[in-house]
Amino acid sequence: MLQITSIGFLLLAFILGIYFFSVSIFVLREYERGVVFRLGRLLPVKGPGLVIIIPVIDSLVRVSLRTVAIEVPTQDVITKDNVSVQVSAVIYFRVVAPDLCITQIKDYNYATSQMSQTTLRSVLGQSHLDELLAKRDELNTTLQHIIDEQTEPWGIKVSHVEIKNLDLPEGMQRAIARQAEAERERRAKIIHAEGEQQAAQKLTDAGKIIRTEPIALQLRYLQTIVEVATESNSTILAPIPIPMDLIEAFMKRSKKKSE
Repeated sequence: MLQITSIGFLLLAFILGIYFFSVSIFVLREYERGVVFRLGRLLPVKGPGLVIIIPVIDSLVRVSLRTVAIEVPTQDVITKDNVSVQVSAVIYFRVVAPDLCITQIKDYNYATSQMSQTTLRSVLGQSHLDELLAKRDELNTTLQHIIDEQTEPWGIKVSHVEIKNLDLPEGMQRAIARQAEAERERRAKIIHAEGEQQAAQKLTDAGKIIRTEPIALQLRYLQTIVEVATESNSTILAPIPIPMDLIEAFMKRSKKKSE
């Protein structure tokens, strides 16, 4: 009977030893830290590596330091110019102070997600639709800065915020398409007008050259005849231009006779 009792005592001691061993020794990975409370009081952050605590008296909470990506659900936002849009985003953050994220906030993941949603609605509600479409990088930076300031007391560092989707009403999409089409037509007309202006300027310059050099007009006339004859097989009747020198000589002779 005594032998059975001693065996049971040893078995119980062995089980208790395994239990205390399992609850007093922790191995924390490189990206983990341990927040230890001793009788409810916070101790310095432990880890990484082997961490030994006192069973029953101490309690340890594991905290991961890796970057976490949280998708912000789609939010209904009314822009500053009264356009209703649906916007979703992604936020990237990590824990930089494990003791603060445990003692200052109950669930830092949930709190950061809620803070991102409210900030997203607030910031985009103060922007125009054109800014949402053309200045997305600036809005991402603004969102990241605001959310990071609000989560800093929790020991959270927000590294990046990215607006993921921007859904517009169908009517607004058609209006933007019409606006883009009108803008393209405006640019085409401006380019055409600039081409006409440049062509007129070149013709004016050519007229000035021809006025000072009359022979240039004759050379241009002959060149045009050659081009027309090359491009067409039809018979072309064109007057032969009389050189201006002959005309001037004839006019001078007639003037002398009349005198």
